[in-house]
Amino acid sequence: MKFLMLQKLVIIATLQIIMAAFPASMATSSSLIVATVLSSDQPRYRNAHKAFVRAMAAKGYDQTSIELVTQIPNPDPISWSNAIRKFNAIGANLIVTFGAPATLSAIQDSQDIPIVFVDVYGPLETGIAKSLATPGKNATGVSSKVPLATLIKTAQLFKQFRQVGVLYSSREIGSVVQLKEVKRLALQNHFSVVESNIDSNAALDNALSSLLPQVDCLYVTESSVVGRYLDKVIRRSIDQKVPVITQIPDSCEKGALVSLEAHPGEMGHQAAELAAKVLSGKKPAVIPIVSPKKVDLIVNLKTSHVLDLVVPIQVLNVATKIIK
Repeated sequence: MKFLMLQKLVIIATLQIIMAAFPASMATSSSLIVATVLSSDQPRYRNAHKAFVRAMAAKGYDQTSIELVTQIPNPDPISWSNAIRKFNAIGANLIVTFGAPATLSAIQDSQDIPIVFVDVYGPLETGIAKSLATPGKNATGVSSKVPLATLIKTAQLFKQFRQVGVLYSSREIGSVVQLKEVKRLALQNHFSVVESNIDSNAALDNALSSLLPQVDCLYVTESSVVGRYLDKVIRRSIDQKVPVITQIPDSCEKGALVSLEAHPGEMGHQAAELAAKVLSGKKPAVIPIVSPKKVDLIVNLKTSHVLDLVVPIQVLNVATKIIK
């Protein structure tokens, strides 16, 4: 009798743990479950996510018709994979991923649930899609790829850089794709690349100490580790009279010399359009990948002054935004 009572208590405790892991409304609701995961806790992903949620609500997919579950795991492969497995366990109807790392984990660990990705640099180069017109697999989404060649050429109008430093992360495929693009452009534009692989704040400090004395320009890829400490990267670079160029949104507001940026808010709205199509029954494999229409080439005049760089008239003519 005591054994049966103990067994009953164990079962009850186990059920309580399972129910505590998920909201009660999720366990009983017949609503669609839309699960979202951010590759890291960065403003670009948070802003795109907010825009996505607003746009979905405007289409009738608000809290009365969908369960929205959000995860922001640590930026590492195990955490990304665990987040996706949680979505599998709760029976998500759609997974929305922000950034290439979370997207790759979703494709690998959730082959039966449709995926809409947001802010992925180079869906083809990262292996996420086989073509822009017909992505294949179970995913479609929004590409954030903007022409790196334009950013490099604009920077070289200020000065013919000879040594360009690159901060990247080998565990983030989008960051690796950008490193490869810089190396290809280096051959065409006659500069050399000094790369530094960043996987922690400590590694970033060491990289900046060794890299900045060697280079006359610093390119920052879309790495979550570097993005988290972008203010520090820009501050230390300016102290060493090294201009920073990047495609990270809002970087010029923080002091980068030149940036070429896709707009996170627009990408969130575009993702909602795609999500609505998927939830209505269309297969992601045949929904074309879209690119943001709003891309800004931004120049910071205050930074150019601090770095003793004259802003060429050609740059002023092509810039869509100038920070004075």
